[in-house]
Amino acid sequence: MGRVLDVFLPQRCAGCQTPGPPLCPSCTAELTSRPALRMPVPAPAGLPECWSAGDYSGAARRAVLAYKEQGRTSLAGPLALALAFTMTRALGREGPVLVVPVPSARGTLRARGHDPVGRLAALATRHLRALGRPAVLCRALTQVRKVGDQAGLSSTERAANLHASLGLTRAGKSALNGRTGPPVVIVDDVVTTGATLAEAARALRAAGASVRLAATVTATRRRS
Repeated sequence: MGRVLDVFLPQRCAGCQTPGPPLCPSCTAELTSRPALRMPVPAPAGLPECWSAGDYSGAARRAVLAYKEQGRTSLAGPLALALAFTMTRALGREGPVLVVPVPSARGTLRARGHDPVGRLAALATRHLRALGRPAVLCRALTQVRKVGDQAGLSSTERAANLHASLGLTRAGKSALNGRTGPPVVIVDDVVTTGATLAEAARALRAAGASVRLAATVTATRRRS
């Protein structure tokens, strides 16, 4: 339904509600102007460097929620661009990378009607290549067991809830090729406690991958 409304209703910016494109120039600038290393505190064991385009607040938060929960898939473009700029800043002059999205549970994908993180990762990979950086999308991860609801859990409880919940897909096993392949950048939309990204890094490292960093669109201001 969200995608239908996205097509037929008059467009308004998801960040500030002014008539116009899905994300107006002002809100796009807010989202893309401050890529930085933003680590959760406390950070879970095994969490790689975690970079984000901005804080999970204001226009950025409203845009992410509209994209992910309301099906406004037209926001994928500006959000993916912010993600690509963030990865470019984090990687500096580093060479080729594999871009690996964090997978969603099948039930969540059915409920939303689309794969928000997978779409962002695919578009961000295209942006990276357009900017001259060798990058390959690899849907290397899948959920191998169900996890409980994360709402209300502490960072320690989230880590325990997610432990050993991710494994490799066939494509992941083929592409990672031990420690001879390019380093991995893990992609998600939001980092809160870092437990999901740490679990993704664990699964990839167990297969011999070199996890360079994690990149997200936004990061919550979580403090111990």
